[in-house]
Amino acid sequence: EGRDLLVKDDRVYMRTTDGLQSVDVIYRRVDDTFLDPKVFNPKSVLGVPGLMSAYRAGNVALANAPGTGVADDKVVYAYVPEMIRYYLGEEPILSNVPTYLCDREEDRAYVLDHLDELVVKAAGESGGYGILIGPHATPDERQEFAEKIIENPRNYIAQPTLQLSRVPTMVGDHLEGRHVDLRPYILCDGPDDVWVLPGGLTRVALKKGCLVVNSSQGGGSKDTWVVAQAGEAIARV
Repeated sequence: EGRDLLVKDDRVYMRTTDGLQSVDVIYRRVDDTFLDPKVFNPKSVLGVPGLMSAYRAGNVALANAPGTGVADDKVVYAYVPEMIRYYLGEEPILSNVPTYLCDREEDRAYVLDHLDELVVKAAGESGGYGILIGPHATPDERQEFAEKIIENPRNYIAQPTLQLSRVPTMVGDHLEGRHVDLRPYILCDGPDDVWVLPGGLTRVALKKGCLVVNSSQGGGSKDTWVVAQAGEAIARV
């Protein structure tokens, strides 16, 4: 936690029972505004005073770096194929899930006419919040989202409802199928040095029939590993 760290002479240290230990890399889950009370929100008690000074001095790496939260805007997702073509001059290897931007008049009209088929997501939300799963929603819930889309179309995207894979899951004293998704982790240190970790995070929706796997919505996780065999990689959960 932030209170476990301190900055001295533009270097970050962690408090331990054996004294201060130098920190080279921080993987952060704190919003930019709470990261360093000396630079951002002065009332923050979550961050580390002086952290940005150490970061600017090149003495600590932050993953994710300040400002990268712009990529969390779900609207960006729709532009990824074009970004690949523009910046890399390549065609995407994997196709995007069809994504409708409610800020576009044509897309918005389609979404409003097909709310019973689509998943609608708030652009700036995370953790499974601000989502409408059309096929599972009531008419009143769909009407409420229609009004939100009309009022603030830039804040919403929509996608087809995908059928996630299911795996056996312990429910009480017996097994039942539950929906899961796999989140792989990829490390990149330049275009020619990309490493996919041999494993990942499998998230499971513990509520029967639920398609939202986020832990904040009652989801859980499953151990995941990859078994390499004769040049093939097989993911097992």
